[in-house]
Formats: sequence, structure tokens, C-alpha cells
Amino acid sequence: MPDLTAIAGTLQQTFTMSTPLLIAALGECVTQKSGVVNVGLEGMMLSGAFGATLATLWTGNPLIGVLAGAAVGILTGLLFAFVAVRLAANQVVVGIVINLLAMGVTGTVYQRMFGRSETGLSTASLPHLVGDQTILFVLALAAVPAVWWFLGRTRAGLDVRACGEQPLAADAAGSNVYTIRIAACLFGGAMAGIAGASLSVGSSNTFVPEMTAGRGFIALAIVTAGRWTPLGSLLAAVVFGFADALQYRAQSLGIHVPKDLLLAMPYIVTLAILTTGYGGRGGPAALGKPFRRQ
Repeated sequence: MPDLTAIAGTLQQTFTMSTPLLIAALGECVTQKSGVVNVGLEGMMLSGAFGATLATLWTGNPLIGVLAGAAVGILTGLLFAFVAVRLAANQVVVGIVINLLAMGVTGTVYQRMFGRSETGLSTASLPHLVGDQTILFVLALAAVPAVWWFLGRTRAGLDVRACGEQPLAADAAGSNVYTIRIAACLFGGAMAGIAGASLSVGSSNTFVPEMTAGRGFIALAIVTAGRWTPLGSLLAAVVFGFADALQYRAQSLGIHVPKDLLLAMPYIVTLAILTTGYGGRGGPAALGKPFRRQ
């Protein structure tokens, strides 16, 4: 039987793993509510992680690193929004290009600046509040009711939801669908950048190429599993975080399964959700459909 220390350690690890997923998923929740699917979350998180690392190295302040990660996410989100929203290109294809671009740019710049070492790049990290939790964990929890309130209780949130459900009607009512969708993409990019920063200067003090390891795609699955709601995203993020934490805590919990299976567990859960269609209903009616003013 696992002891209380092992259980407490697993819970700590679950919250640590859930934090970047929840932050990215909440940003994507707003983006998708506006009718845009941002498959480029993975690239935005990776870019944010690298930007946070560079800023922390140059300033010695990981808080500035987090802000830099958010800024990089906004810039990447702006690129995505210009092509996918303003030029009405295929959103999925644009997102994939963003991912490939981020992988290529961060990998190349990392090697040019710091060599080809695969051991990682050490920086200062955010101070821990309780256990392994940083201020970003508090930010993630606080963002859940904030996003809920914004989407459900404000005029701006109503406009976002209208653009995701009936963009033509929203346009006829005087809402600028392009502006609203672009703003939603910028918010999603900022949150993805902060999520990436939580990986590099939050839960660790290092950056390695491709360190996001598919977490952007998991965040997309979290939005779907959470039925496009902040509270649902929180619950789904904890489930995914627990699946991720198992690979580190299985032995102390008395779980004896092949290590490779534990490593694959978060992705197995993702595939299970996507293939079974759980949570696939209830999304915005115009999700993924480019808007063209009549």
C-alpha cells in the first residue's frame, strides 16, 4: 500500500503537471469560443518557453521571463490570427505551420547560441510557494473563474460567443468579427506563452529543444473534454496532469506496469478522448469556419 507521503507527492506532481495545461487550455477555450481553432498551441508554448528562458538569462528575473513568454505568445498569436482570421486561411493548416516554424526557429537559435548540448540550459526559476507550486499555479486557478465570468457575464464575452455561434448575425448586429477573433487569438497566444514559461522557468529551471512534448495538443484535447467551459477544462487538466504524474510516481504508489506505458499514458488518454468523441458535442457552431464579410 502506498503511504501518505507518496500520495501527497503524487498530488503535488499532478498540480505541477496540470498548471501549464490548464493555462493553455483556458486561453484556447476563449479562442475557440470565438470560432477559431488554434492547433498552433504547441508552437506557441515552445516559443514562450524559449522566450522566457532567454529573458531570464539576460535579466536574472524569472518574472520578467514569464512576461517575455507572454509577449512571444502574443506575437506568435498575431501571426496565426493574421493568416487564419484576416486572410481566412485553413486554421488547422496554419496551426501546423506555426508548430513547425516554432520547432525550427527555437531549435536553430538554441544551437547557434548555446551549442548542441542536449543536457538543457539552466536558468533561475520562479520561487516555489507550497511544495513545487509557483505563482503560476495560483494564476491558473484564478483564471478559471475569471474566464467564466468574462465569457458568461460580460458584453465582450457575449460578443466572443456570438462570433463563434453565428458570426454573420454578430456582424449584422455591429460586432467586428475580425477584431474579436483576432483579440481572442492574441489572448490564447499570451496564455500559451505563459504556459510555456511555466515549463521552463516555473516547474523547472531549464530549456531543452521541443520540451513541450505534445502538451499543446493535450491542451486542445482538454478544451474538448471540458466541453468548452473553464470548470470543465480545470477538471480535465487535473485528469491529464495525474496521468502525466504517474510516470514519476508509479513505483512509490505501488503501481507496477511497463515504464513505456506510463510515459505514453497522457497521450493514450488524449487519443481515447478524441477517438471516442467524448466532449465533442457542444462546441461553437462556427468553430473552425473562416469568416468572410458578405
